Amino acid sequence: MSIPESQLDTWSHQGSVAQSSATYATVKNALEAAGSAYAGKSYKVFLQGSYGNDTNIYAESDVDVVIQIESVFYHDLNRLPQEQQAAFKAVHSDATYTYDDFKRDVLAQLRVKFGADVKPGDKAVKIAATGGRRSTDVLITTQFRRYHRFLALDDQQFDSGICFYNASGTRIENYPRQHSDNCTTKHQITNSWFKPMVRIFKNLRSKLVDDGTIVSGDAPSYYLEGLLYNVPNEKFGGSYTDSFANCINWIWDADRSQFVCANGEYYLLRDDPNVTWSSAKCDKFLNAAVDLWKHW
Repeated sequence: MSIPESQLDTWSHQGSVAQSSATYATVKNALEAAGSAYAGKSYKVFLQGSYGNDTNIYAESDVDVVIQIESVFYHDLNRLPQEQQAAFKAVHSDATYTYDDFKRDVLAQLRVKFGADVKPGDKAVKIAATGGRRSTDVLITTQFRRYHRFLALDDQQFDSGICFYNASGTRIENYPRQHSDNCTTKHQITNSWFKPMVRIFKNLRSKLVDDGTIVSGDAPSYYLEGLLYNVPNEKFGGSYTDSFANCINWIWDADRSQFVCANGEYYLLRDDPNVTWSSAKCDKFLNAAVDLWKHW
């Protein structure tokens, strides 16, 4: 038998919002407090991830916070002809306050506010949960620009994202604003079915992990959002049973090599572990999901 509608309905519900909202406020206030070494710089703090996109489920605990310095940007000029690259370099100079400076100063500020609860990770700084505060990942970033044209400062075109460096020094570029905006638009044009279906897929993923069918990390939430983002709008609706069957059947038969991430900037299934999902792990998730559906 298939997964009952009642179970899918339970899985569709959004997880706790109040505690994550309070956690975000606490961390944001700490980052924006007077006296930090970067207080005089232009920067912004915002949410990303499941809580930021309203796709969080009860099993999730981490709050994802981004702090981005606005006065520094990194860039990709590879799509520009040589003369436009030269025009860019003629009007831009290297920043005197670098990403490494900003990362050092943000880490110091977090340690002042949260002490031993702060632990630098490979990509983000982790703040341990305590009391009513949820565990938090703080991603320290700068602006990133992927240029498509540069003739002058008043005649340029670029995709605006974020970038940061992991512990091994690899630069990782991503586009959280586009991801969030595109998911919101998808939710609206599917008559509010998209985000509940994302939560259903994420809860199903959690059950597969709990059952030992897949391992944690095989199907990250970010990529599940991207998977469903590619499904045609008309496949959503009617009931959760109809929507799940229509979505999974369409995904199963589609040419998944052409799927894009929800940000629209990368293919979804490729071999870059920093910004794409491996085809093997996607296939493993889909096989396990179909098997669970058939043998509930």
